[in-house]
Amino acid sequence: MRQLLVINPNTSASVSTLLQTHAQGAAGPQVQVRTITARFGAPYIACEASYLVAGHATLDAWARALAQEGYCPDAVLIGCFGDPGLLALRESSLAPVTGLAEAAFREAAEHGRFAIVTGGARWQAMLQRLADSLGYGDALGGIHTVAPTGAQLSADPLGAQALLTQACQNAVRDFGVQAVILGGAGLAGLAAAIQPHVDVPVIDSVLAGTRQALRAGASAPPSATGHFDVGWHGVSAELTALGLPSGGVN
Repeated sequence: MRQLLVINPNTSASVSTLLQTHAQGAAGPQVQVRTITARFGAPYIACEASYLVAGHATLDAWARALAQEGYCPDAVLIGCFGDPGLLALRESSLAPVTGLAEAAFREAAEHGRFAIVTGGARWQAMLQRLADSLGYGDALGGIHTVAPTGAQLSADPLGAQALLTQACQNAVRDFGVQAVILGGAGLAGLAAAIQPHVDVPVIDSVLAGTRQALRAGASAPPSATGHFDVGWHGVSAELTALGLPSGGVN
């Protein structure tokens, strides 16, 4: 059976439950999805500082999963719409790695120019920077953030649905796009309810992430080594074990 590792880079167990439920549903019974939660950091990633720490937490969670004897995922999905730690993990992981944002960008761009709708005003600049760095800056028509964070939206699904439906409609009208991404692990499952009220495809970032991760197959990037090319100091035992030995080389 194929194995998909989903990493929740925040410390919220409820977000991990959402990720597990929707990723497993999208993957189907032929894939075993395992979601692992960050053991340090913020309960919700909503600013530059929490995003930076989440990158470390992503690497730590990956190392912790690999430390379990015999576990070797076929693909890894970073379960945050912002993909903290994406490039660092991809550089080292022998399994292909993607994140919710990268996967959703790729899927949305197949329709043409796209917009992003998500919670938390600070995400606007952060997501624009991410889209530019991943090569989707020209395809991104605009970003519409709503005031509540993803965590607040997931706590009130009915209220979130009405607010996000209006936001998606506004994004299509204001940006003239051919697709809208509903971005955020906490918003998993809402796109299906919103879609009938929006004239362009509404893409659920968790479902897109699961599809793209499994589609990537089992081939590792050419530069991947399965370990880090540095020696670590003061990090977890699991991360330390994947680094260079002190004073030596692998």
